[in-house]
Amino acid sequence: MFEDPEVVEAPLSSEALGERYRAICEDPCYANVPGKIELDVWGRMLMSPASSYHSALQVELASRLKALGGRAFVEVSMVTAAGVLVSDVGWASAEFMAAHGFETPYTRALNICVEVVSPSNSRKELREKIAAYLLAGAKEVWLAYPKSKRFEFYGEHGLLPKSGYPVDLTDLFA
Repeated sequence: MFEDPEVVEAPLSSEALGERYRAICEDPCYANVPGKIELDVWGRMLMSPASSYHSALQVELASRLKALGGRAFVEVSMVTAAGVLVSDVGWASAEFMAAHGFETPYTRALNICVEVVSPSNSRKELREKIAAYLLAGAKEVWLAYPKSKRFEFYGEHGLLPKSGYPVDLTDLFA
């Protein structure tokens, strides 16, 4: 078969995705791109804009997760089976941070990965992200629904009645 270095023949390895993502992060052309950049398994960029309210929710959620100790993140990248995904909000335990520091992208999912659901998200996309984060090591994946002012929590066995982490989510959507 003809080898063409200009064409991606197969899904990229975790290492290749990480290299590609780091190169994008270091490229000044992408320094002021609004929204977040993710990579699919082929290394293609996927971009999603965020509203001001979406951004405010991210900061508020990160603030509340910080109360757990460890480290809270906004728009944190992780290599998953679905590509490099960027969780809107995430939380990592002190143990996770000791093991992984500030890798970019993380080679494992944070303990908690939160997606703030946007009108452009499909249920299929959300299911795929939940599965990808959990497969990559997340203990829980949270979906925050701003319009209906509610959360869904997922663990390795599916939908949870509530989070196993003591985070106060009262009045978050105020």
